[in-house]
Amino acid sequence: MELKRSDRLIIGLWAVILILLVRLFAIQIVDDSYKRDANNNSMVYHTIYPPRGIVYDRNGEVLVGNRICYDILVTPREVSAFDTLALAKALDLDTLWIREQMAYYKKYRSRIGWQTLQFAKQVSVEKYMKFAERAYDFPGFRGQVRTVRDYPFNAGGNLLGYVSEVNDREIEKEPDIYKSGDYIGKTGLEAAREKDLRGEKGYHVYLRDSRNKVQAAYKNGEFDKEAVPGKNIVTTIDAHLQQYGQELMHGKKGSLIALEPSTGEILAMVSSPGIDVDVLSNMGAHYAALAKDPGRPMFNRTVQASYPPGSVFKLVNGLIGLQEGVLEPWYQYPCNRGYYYTKTRKLGCHGHRSPLRLEEAVMMSCNAYFCYVLKNLLENNKYESVSDAFDKWREYVLSFGFGQKLGSDFPSELGGNIPTSKLYDKRYGRRRWRTSNVISLSIGQGEIGATPLQIANLAAIMANRGYYYIPHIVKDSEGLEIDAKYKERHYTMVDTSHFAKVIPGMWMAVNGGPGAGGTAGMACVPGLDICGKTGTAQNPHGADNSVFICFAPRENPRIAVVGYIENAGWGGSWACPLASLLIEKYLLGETTRPELEKRMMETVFNVAGN
Repeated sequence: MELKRSDRLIIGLWAVILILLVRLFAIQIVDDSYKRDANNNSMVYHTIYPPRGIVYDRNGEVLVGNRICYDILVTPREVSAFDTLALAKALDLDTLWIREQMAYYKKYRSRIGWQTLQFAKQVSVEKYMKFAERAYDFPGFRGQVRTVRDYPFNAGGNLLGYVSEVNDREIEKEPDIYKSGDYIGKTGLEAAREKDLRGEKGYHVYLRDSRNKVQAAYKNGEFDKEAVPGKNIVTTIDAHLQQYGQELMHGKKGSLIALEPSTGEILAMVSSPGIDVDVLSNMGAHYAALAKDPGRPMFNRTVQASYPPGSVFKLVNGLIGLQEGVLEPWYQYPCNRGYYYTKTRKLGCHGHRSPLRLEEAVMMSCNAYFCYVLKNLLENNKYESVSDAFDKWREYVLSFGFGQKLGSDFPSELGGNIPTSKLYDKRYGRRRWRTSNVISLSIGQGEIGATPLQIANLAAIMANRGYYYIPHIVKDSEGLEIDAKYKERHYTMVDTSHFAKVIPGMWMAVNGGPGAGGTAGMACVPGLDICGKTGTAQNPHGADNSVFICFAPRENPRIAVVGYIENAGWGGSWACPLASLLIEKYLLGETTRPELEKRMMETVFNVAGN
């Protein structure tokens, strides 16, 4: 029997009513999330801040830990009359400042409403205990536990970086993660690994009564959320070596970097002048002074400064010459205190015997020899023009990691500069320039710019006989795996067989003795078989920069080092002994040249200015 239209409408209406009743039952009885949302005005969330992850060195030493402190919070609407002097004494605050804050809260009472605000930051445990003993005298005020960074070693302020309060831009970028009063890694490792180190905030949920006073935990804490601590990080840094490097660089401007060639791991990374770790945990109080310091301690020279590499770059030109077939180890070139690249213009050189073979040219750092090498490279008949040969030369140089970011996991890394043929086309006219116009590139001068990290990477390439791993400062550890790119070998465009033809010259530079004419005799440590190359880089801002790269031992090298000291003069006089002391400390655990060590540590250069 077919239902009447009116009956169908009645049945449909009852069906809708039934569905609504079932849904209402589910909302009211089964699922109370809507009720909780409706009660949000009477619920208070107290944030639980997680401890940031601990940062360890490669041997398990703590580089960055945490210590407990407290923030004092205030809910202005809950504040009643209190003893201002007593609060000031408990928290070691100025009474006038407290009165000014309370006047501000009163003035903007309607705007603040029932918000809880940060009143005092990073109060020590001792001060907080004084406050807690009389907390009942200060209605509306309460403590909130926080952690601040703690540094057992004075090692790597610029490397580690600092944590500070988020700004408006950072909040806008990630509003679901950061709120006003939160902290974030600003520089260094703290910034690079912020996502791992920060952890995840939790909260306690409380109810307010009709007078907006907090009464009790909501549903006995059923909806509280525990904070998740940040992940711990194991770095590649050797804390003791880093600290020793900083002691060596005291009073000097420049960089000292040590790598493990077989992995690309950074053992020490010193930028001097640098930030002392004592100021990192309260950077806000010291930032203005550091920013105005003429020595620029916040400028990380290891990855942000671009310098001419100087004579250490001769190794690159020599290797390219071998690969291109325009140089053989037995080729000899003359040097009469320099090289005439025009009839009247000469690129000078220091006095030494002449002519020289490749090994001797490396050992004595002969400028003229490598001018001939570059000339042969750029005037190679297999290329149609000097410009074409230059483009190929540049391709080789880039394969050594110069002229581009290496891709380190350290933030703010710059790429330096390797000039292009277009630069010289613009300067001299297309195909109208010759080797004589770019001859300074033969000795690592001219338009070449390299960061100390790139120069340290060259030392690692020499140690490895032709390849490198991207330098990095974080190791694999439990719960944290580094990017696979840091485990890949990067080969240069020079065949690995050619490196064995150059390295004997590096060994002779250090171990050949004064009579042999080696430029790096101050780096010699019996039994360590250190191989090195000095450089003296011209500096338009003052005295020459002192440069030295080295690795040890000669076979199966364990460490590669660069020393780059601004305005210190000849490479063999300062960068050379500094770098060799770092190698000695790492390989032997101690130094055997106390007088040299004392002189290096006590010598102070003028570090003010650029």
